[in-house]
Amino acid sequence: MDAEAARAGQETFDYVVVGAGSGGCVVAARLSGAGARVLLLEAGGPDEMREIHIPAAFPKLFRSPLDWNYETEPQEHLNGRRLYWPRGKMLGGSSSINAMIYIRGHRADYDGWAAQGNRGWSYEDVLPYFRRAEDFEDGANEYHGAGGPLHVENRRYTHEICDAITRGFEALGYPRNDDFNGPEQEGVGRYHVTQKGGARHSTATAYLRPALARGGPGHLEARTGALVTRVQIDDGRATGVTYRDEPGEHEVRASRGVVLAAGAITSPHLLMLSGVGERAMLEAAGVEVVHELPGVGQNLQDHLFVPVVYDTETASLKDALSETQMSLYLTEGRGMLCSNVGETGGFMRTDPALEAPDLQFHNGAALFVDHGFLELDGHHYTLLPSLIAPRSRGQIRLASADPGDRPLIEPNYLSDPRDMDVLVAGVELARRVGDTPALAPYRLTEVMPGEAVTDRAGLEAYIREQAMTIYHPVGTCKMGHDELAVVDDELRVRGLEGLWVADASVMPVIPRGNTNAPTIMIGEKAADLILGRPAPERQLVEATA
Repeated sequence: MDAEAARAGQETFDYVVVGAGSGGCVVAARLSGAGARVLLLEAGGPDEMREIHIPAAFPKLFRSPLDWNYETEPQEHLNGRRLYWPRGKMLGGSSSINAMIYIRGHRADYDGWAAQGNRGWSYEDVLPYFRRAEDFEDGANEYHGAGGPLHVENRRYTHEICDAITRGFEALGYPRNDDFNGPEQEGVGRYHVTQKGGARHSTATAYLRPALARGGPGHLEARTGALVTRVQIDDGRATGVTYRDEPGEHEVRASRGVVLAAGAITSPHLLMLSGVGERAMLEAAGVEVVHELPGVGQNLQDHLFVPVVYDTETASLKDALSETQMSLYLTEGRGMLCSNVGETGGFMRTDPALEAPDLQFHNGAALFVDHGFLELDGHHYTLLPSLIAPRSRGQIRLASADPGDRPLIEPNYLSDPRDMDVLVAGVELARRVGDTPALAPYRLTEVMPGEAVTDRAGLEAYIREQAMTIYHPVGTCKMGHDELAVVDDELRVRGLEGLWVADASVMPVIPRGNTNAPTIMIGEKAADLILGRPAPERQLVEATA
C-alpha cells in the first residue's frame, strides 16, 4: 500500500480486474502469474452449485440467482417480444452457465478484424493464443495446443439421434467434419467441448483456481459479491474502482491500471456510469462527462437461433436426471449428464458466393424451445439453425445514473432483412434434414413449426415468434480506429491511460460460431498487451478453402 493510499485507508493493487468471467479469469491469472498484485472483483457468487459442474444441467441455472437474468427492450422485428438473455453471475461468468461448445470462429473473422486496421489480430496472429490456452484431449498439432489451462475434449456422451442428424446432413451432400477448429470450418459433425473428465471446465476451474493456489512473486485475490459501480478516472488516467458489497462501499486503487472484463453488457455500462461515453446520453442520465467516447455501447451484435422440433418414441435427454443416469455420472463420469445438449451441428453457406459460413446448426436430443422452459409430454429432438454472420446492429444504453438500474439492451434483431433470409433458409434446411431416411427410425411428426406452416410468410411469422439468442452478445466496446471505436488494437480505452477492456465487447465483428473460446483468446492476448510482452511467433497455416 503506497503512502497516499494508506493515509486514505485505501487498498492498492497493481491491477484491478472487473469481472471473473471468460476474459477476466484469464487476464487476472496471467497478470498475477507474471508477478503483479491483482484484485479480481466479481458481482456474483462462488461457483459451488452442483448444476454448474454437471454439463447437461446448465439450463437449470437459467433464471437462478447465478444468472443476471437480463431482458432486451421490445424487439420490433420479433413481434415486440422482450428476449431473455441469460448471463453467468458467478465465478467463471458465462463459461459457468454456457453449453461448453468449443468453437474459435472462421479464419475470415480474424483476417477481417486485421483488415480494419487492427494490427496483431489476423488469424495467424491469434492462433498461437488459442493454442496457448488449450489442453486438447487428442494432443497438440498445428491447430491445437496441449498442456494449456483449458481442457478441450471429445464429449463422453453423444445421443444416437444427434449422430443420425449428422448422417441426414451428409445425405444432402454436406461433408463430415471432425474438427471445426482445424483447417476448415465447414461441414457437420460432433462438437468439442470445454469439459474435463465429463465435467464442465470453466475459466474459474481452468485459470482462476490454479492461480489462486499458486505461490511465487505475484498475488491474486478474488472477491465475490462485489458490484463495481465506477472506475475512478483522474486527469485522464484510471486509478482504481469503487465497488459495493454487503458491508458497504469501498474504493480500491490500481497503481498500474484497471481491466474491464465484465462482458458486452456490463463493460460498456460501467464505462458510461464512469462518465465515459456519448455526451448526450450521459448528460440525459445525469452522469458527468469525464471523457467523451461516442462508440461506448454501440455496435451490439448477437447470434439468433430458431427451433425445429420433432417428437419421437426414443428416450431423449429428458431421462438425463433419472436415477440410472445420475448413478452412471457420479460413479463413472459418463452417460447423459455429460451431454451439453447441443451435441452436434455444423457450418454452411446459404450462398456459395460467400467467403465463409453464415449458418450454423446446434442439434440436441431434447426439446429446446424458450431456452428449455417449454415442457411437453413425451420425447423430442430439436434442430436449431443459427444466424452467425448477422448484419443487424444494436446498442446498450444507459437507463440512469444509478448503478443498480440495469442498462437498456437494444439488439435490433432482424432490422436488416438479409438476416431473416438466412434464418428462413436455415429452417427450410432443417426440415429437409428432418425428412431424410437417417431420421426415419426416430421421427414421428414435426411439432414445430408444424406441417401447416408451408409458405415464406408462415416461416417468417414462426421465426418472429420463436427466435432466441444463442447467448453471444459482443461488440459494444469495439476495437478499431474509427469514430465508434472504444479501444485500440492494444485494447486500451481510447484517450485514457491505465484502462483496458478484455472481453467479448471488444470484438469489432462477431465471429462465426460460439464466442467463449474467442473471449478466452482475447484474455490471453490482453495480458501480453498490458504487460508489454512480445506476442508469440505468428503461426502460418494454409487455408484449405
